Parts: sequence; structure tokens; C-alpha cells
Amino acid sequence: MGEGERKTYAVTSAGLWRIRTDIARLLDAEIVLWPLAGMRRLDGFVGWGWRPSGLRAKALAAKTGKPCIIVEDGFLKGYAPGAGEPSQSFVVDDEGIYFDAAGPSRLQRLLDVPADSAALERSRGLIEAIRLARLSKYNSGRLIGLREAGMPLGRAFVLLVDQVAGDASIAGALADEGAFLRMMEHAAAHHAGKVMAVRTHPAAGDRSLLRQAAQKLGVEIVVPTPMNPWPLLEDADAVYTVSSQLGFEALMAGKTVHCFGVSFFSGRGATMDHVTAPTPRPAASVEQIFDAAYLRYARYLDLHDRSECTLERAIEQAQTVRDQRSRLPRRVVTAGMSPWKRRALSPFLKGQAGAPVHARCIEDASRRAGEIGGLVAVWGSDRILPDGVEAIRIEDGFVRSKGLGVSLVMPSSVALDGRTVYYDARSASGLEELIGTAEFDAGLLRRARALRHMLIARGISKYNVGTDVDLPQPPDGRLKVLVPGQVEKDASIRFGSPVVKSNAGLVAEVRALYPEAFVVYKEHPDVVSGMRSGGKVPDAADLIVRDGDIMRWISWADRIETMTSLTGFEALIRDKAVGVHGMPFYAGWGLTDDRNPLERRKRRIDIDMLVAATLILYPFYIHPLSGMPCRPEDLVREISEGRAQPVSTADRVLGGVAQAANRIAVRLRDRRLG
Repeated sequence: MGEGERKTYAVTSAGLWRIRTDIARLLDAEIVLWPLAGMRRLDGFVGWGWRPSGLRAKALAAKTGKPCIIVEDGFLKGYAPGAGEPSQSFVVDDEGIYFDAAGPSRLQRLLDVPADSAALERSRGLIEAIRLARLSKYNSGRLIGLREAGMPLGRAFVLLVDQVAGDASIAGALADEGAFLRMMEHAAAHHAGKVMAVRTHPAAGDRSLLRQAAQKLGVEIVVPTPMNPWPLLEDADAVYTVSSQLGFEALMAGKTVHCFGVSFFSGRGATMDHVTAPTPRPAASVEQIFDAAYLRYARYLDLHDRSECTLERAIEQAQTVRDQRSRLPRRVVTAGMSPWKRRALSPFLKGQAGAPVHARCIEDASRRAGEIGGLVAVWGSDRILPDGVEAIRIEDGFVRSKGLGVSLVMPSSVALDGRTVYYDARSASGLEELIGTAEFDAGLLRRARALRHMLIARGISKYNVGTDVDLPQPPDGRLKVLVPGQVEKDASIRFGSPVVKSNAGLVAEVRALYPEAFVVYKEHPDVVSGMRSGGKVPDAADLIVRDGDIMRWISWADRIETMTSLTGFEALIRDKAVGVHGMPFYAGWGLTDDRNPLERRKRRIDIDMLVAATLILYPFYIHPLSGMPCRPEDLVREISEGRAQPVSTADRVLGGVAQAANRIAVRLRDRRLG
């Protein structure tokens, strides 16, 4: 459709106006706000479900003779209910809405059209993928066992699914609140001796219809703690619902499902129906229903750039968000961080218990964490961790951003460690424990290998700064050695390089080891920027350089010699020989020439195992476009494509002030260290 042919639709609420970009993408149309737009230019109205905006759009359409389009959350909405984060899926219906059994809907029409064998095969694979990933419409529930959830051990149970009183999906299913009473009565009568487990809705609160029904009937029930629903679905003897989507997910789990309302998946031979659909429905298998609902009816938007994507992509992204946030089951309280750092780290520190809390100092953070059952987070290795409360340390990750941290470029990866930071070799960090003990299955190693090749092909490193450079060509085939400079007061040298502690000393050691080599010393970017000190300029190098992309210098070199620089890790990824004079996280595993061996690291690994631990399992990643958790592959792709991120004037001004303050703070800190 050409640009001039795009239609114009009016959304009928402020909430829909906030997601107008998504709606415009879904409809390939211009979106305006009713009633601010003139009626003549409108091609129709957009509302949300049978909420007031949906009813308003329906009434306006009837009055004007223009189309009405109803939008709703899809069947894989995202991490949690509500509008706090972008939705991953929507349904768009110009005939009605799928949960209204009294009227038509595009989904019901799609269900009347049989799927072909290829579509059914794809559906089977996706159903299995959703089951294995334990994904549902909302995915913030903890993935725990039935015992931890409070279910009686060793007793069979049936699962009854609650819904929110007054929700349009109940009336739309031709049911009322009495349906929940009848559902409870039937389950108790037909499953005598079994536990009646009630899955409450996240938004039901005190309005639980099934709790009220159980109290009225005198039926004893068990209400599991809020959790991921899949363990309940898969272990239940049967599942009862009025019209909840969990009923269809129970069908995906192969369970007998009793329906006390008319839902999109009932009346087709797959369920035990206690209410008859108003019109006959052709039989359909679970795979056929899935194909119509999840693949042909629902639409999916990429979590980060909001382009349309496949369900396969949406599953991958939903699992990534859920898995990263589940690594922080307790609320995080930061201690003494600057406003800029609070803002930069908040997306990483959002976990299952919610967004982080920020405290002014370590004492306030410890008190607050104790009050809410949280944990304290501090930056780096210099701060002493508090006693009596769980704490973690935070540091930059290994594929950080497109720009320097000292210049306050927003990070896209960080490392959170409950032991110590990964560069502090005085004791074993969480990363060291991971490298030393993790089991790396074949799938993970394949993924690590592919990620390593992607990093190499796209030339991605930690900061991704630098320029082109004319690389020297030493005569007579001399060994080319690259020595990456470091900031000498950096904690990685203080805590990870007990013998060689200066750039000049390092270059002298390298010259003694390789007297005939052509040695290039490259200054650290923070030193080049004038922010930090690199110490005495080495006098044993053949060439001292300040410019050039570090990836080009790694490619040029035959080997890299370093104290603790991440350049050594990036060189290992690119199959370069690396000599290590300190004890960085990548040394001691049989991959480097260790000048100062660390005896406690005894495991021998290969480079793919190191990449799997260091770049996949250990860091936390946030996508620069969305501020949402992402995979390292997504970040590498985004950095290499270099899409510009919009920055407001206010953010630009505040960023400049914060950058100036940070420069002063860094200089003062370095001065204190002597």
C-alpha cells in the first residue's frame, strides 16, 4: 500500500493514544485522537476490547457508518499485566472480539477455515516450545514446584481457574458469577477426595469468585501462592474454567478441560462443555485452534524496535525477559549511587519483586532492604558490603555500549555478582565459579560459537570506539605484539595484578620476554580522553599509539600481552595468543600463557565454554532501544547496525551536567588512591 493510500483512524482514549505507534504499525495507518480530528478525514475508529473506549468506538462507528476496529492484548502479552511495559502481542478485530461469544469475531471466522498440514506441524512445534519455555499471557510468576507453592504432597488435585468479577470476558462467554458456583459444585461432586486447587487471577484480589463459591458451598480449597501456572496445569487431573486463556493452555498440556462459559476454544470437541455455544461450531483440534488464534489472528511486535515479528521471535523475547528478571527474585536497594547511575541501572535491577529502590547511603540501603526483604546493590569493588543483609556488586559487562562509561554513555550490559566483582582475583567471583563448575550442553555451546562468530564478523568489542588507522608493517617478519594500556589506578589492576602494576612495567616485561619483537603499546581510551592517568609512558615499546579501533589492532597482532585488560579476552575470542601478567577472569583455564598462575583455577575449558559463561550465562543485558532485557545476540546486532536513539533536549542538557560531575568525581577518586 502506498503512502498516499494510508487510512486514518481515530483512537477513542488517552490510553490508546499512548500506544498509537504500535496501533499505526498494526493497521498500517495514520492514528489521530478523537475528537480532535475532523470527521471527514477519518476512515474509522479504534477502541480497546469492550472497555469504554471499545464501546465508544462501536457507537461512533454505528452513528457514522464508518468501520470499528477493536484492539486487545494477544495471548502472549508480556511480562506482567498493565501498561507499564510494551506488549508483545495484540489482536486486531474488525468484526467483534474473540471473547464475545454472542457476536461475530474474526477469530471465529478463522476457526471455520481448516489449517493445512504445514500450519499444523508448525503449531505442534510452537505448542511444545511454549510448554518447554513455561510461557503464558503474563510471565511474572515465579517458576516453583508444587510443594513450595503450598500444594499438599502426594494428593491428586483438580485446578479451578478464577477470573476477575465483572470482567467483560465473563459476560462475553455467556456466563455470570453463578457459573463459578456451578463450576465449584461440579468439580467437588465429580472429584471426591481430590484437592480443589484454585488459581486466583493476579487482578482479582478480594473479589475472587471461586473463594466466594467455596465458602458458600462449604468446599475446602487450596490456593497456591502466585506462581507460573504450568506446574499446576501439567499435574492437575482436570482443569475447570469459565473462559480463561489458562483453559486453552491446559489443552496445550494435554489435560481434560471443563468449560462453564463459551470461550474461543470451547464447543469444538476439544473440551468438556457445560454451556452450549449459540451457533454450531465445526470440530477443531488443539493444533487447529492454536493456528487460528496464535498464528493467524494474533499479531506480534518486536519488543525492542516494534516491527512486526513472528511468534517464534516473541517466544524467544518473552523467555529472555522472564529468565533475566527471575535472577532477581528479591527487591534490589541501591546504595549511594548518583542520579545518572540510578537511571542507567534501574532497567537491569528490575526483578520479580519490582523496580529497584534507591537509597542515599549503605546504612539507609541496609535498613530499607531489611524492611522489605530485599538485597543491597553497590557499584564496584571498593565499597564494603553491609553485614546482616544479602548484597551484590555491580560492574560493567563485557559488551557494554557504543561509547565510554567514563563519558556516561548508557550501558547495555552489566555484571551482578553476589560474591565479588569478576576482576577481583583475591577470591572467587560468581563468574569464576560459573566457569569452573557449569555444565555446558551442546545447544549452549552451539549458541556460544555462533555468538563468537557474530562478534568477530561485526567487529564488536566492549566500548566500540576508535577510528581507522594505518597499521605498521615491521620489517623482517618480526613478531608483532600488542600491549593494551590500562588505567593504572583501576580496581582491576589493584585487585587482579599483584606483581605487575604499571603500563611501563608491563611493556618492560614484554620486551624481556620477546627482545626481538615489534611491540606496540596502545593507550587506554580513558587516558586518551584525558579523563584518567595511564602512568609513566612506557619506553620499551617500538611504537606508542593513541588511535585506532582496538579490533583492528588485535587483528594486526600475532599475540597480545596484558595485565588484566578485557582486550585479552577479546583477542582469545579471535584465536589470538594471549599472555597474561595478572589474573583476569579469562586466565588460568588453559587458554592463556599465564605469567602469574592462579592455582585454584584447575578446570581446562575451550573458548566456546568461556564465551558461554562470560557472555551468555553471567551478564545482564538491556536493549538500547527498548530498555528491556535482551539476548547478547540482539545487543551485538543493534550496536553493529548503529541505529540512532532519540535524545530530548532536556536529556542532552542533564547528560552534559552529569558528565561534567562524573569527570570531577573520577579525578577526585583517582587522587585519593594516590
